[in-house]
Amino acid sequence: MSQGVVAITEQRDGRFRKVSYEVVSEGRRLADGLGGSLTAVVMGSGVDALAAEIKAYGADTVVVLDAPELADYRTDAYTNVLAGWISGAAPAVILTGATAQGKDLAARLAARLDAGLAMDCTAVVLQGGVLTCTRPMFGGKIFADVQIQGLPQIIAVRPNVMRIVEAPRDSGVERPAPQLGEIRTAVVAKIMDAGGKVELTEADVIVSGGRGTGGNFAPIEELAAALNGAVGASRSAVDEGWRKHGDQVGQTGKVVSPALYVACGISGAIQHLAGMSTSKVIVAINKDAEAPIFSKADYGAVGDIFQILPAVTEAVKKLKG
Repeated sequence: MSQGVVAITEQRDGRFRKVSYEVVSEGRRLADGLGGSLTAVVMGSGVDALAAEIKAYGADTVVVLDAPELADYRTDAYTNVLAGWISGAAPAVILTGATAQGKDLAARLAARLDAGLAMDCTAVVLQGGVLTCTRPMFGGKIFADVQIQGLPQIIAVRPNVMRIVEAPRDSGVERPAPQLGEIRTAVVAKIMDAGGKVELTEADVIVSGGRGTGGNFAPIEELAAALNGAVGASRSAVDEGWRKHGDQVGQTGKVVSPALYVACGISGAIQHLAGMSTSKVIVAINKDAEAPIFSKADYGAVGDIFQILPAVTEAVKKLKG
């Protein structure tokens, strides 16, 4: 019989992504509500040391699936290993982050396990033993409450939405031999962004620029640096070649949920709103008082971003001493 909750963590170069702490914390909450156990899964090569770190977030058991073939994420390798292990563990609920990797893996696991999947969830409510997931649909125009039929239920949660809660336990660690199966893909090259940047999907603060910047992102970068945040961009700014596609926020870019999102010179097309509408606080700065972005903003300033942003940056620096 299916039982318990499994939280699939995500690591890169031997360091957990922030969403890993979120899915394990959320998994602990759901496991308590369902009266079951929580198992955290760590995958990769040479990741045995990560098991001790994830114990702090409430897992009853940590399963380490370690093999040289898992050093880099490959859909078929990770799916083969996870599907094989999950079939034996028979969990009721499987949680993962709705990152680029998590979405790819969750969809393949759902097909392999013949399981229902709720993608990019912003809330999970447990009532009477039934899980109801809230997720955006139609480009963020609506939020739908969905329930998954059958078991296991796979839920991919949007990064930066679920609370991280430390709940240390004397977790047991298991190291089953990964069943790799047939792997038809190989990583031939990796092109990484320059180090030192705050990952956009994990940032607590994002300052984004659009067509209104005219390609001058200097004041946006300065404010982001003062706030220890990341720099984002609208699709129009990326299409103009002012920023790389990796900085794009929106339906065809990255979906973000920071504590603070500052939109500078961004009109607020529905495609952009789909990527940042779940931000906790939204601040809009635009010289057009009728810009759609103001309808979504908690705070707004009508004016020239090149006059407003330097003043805001200076004020932030003074407050921080």
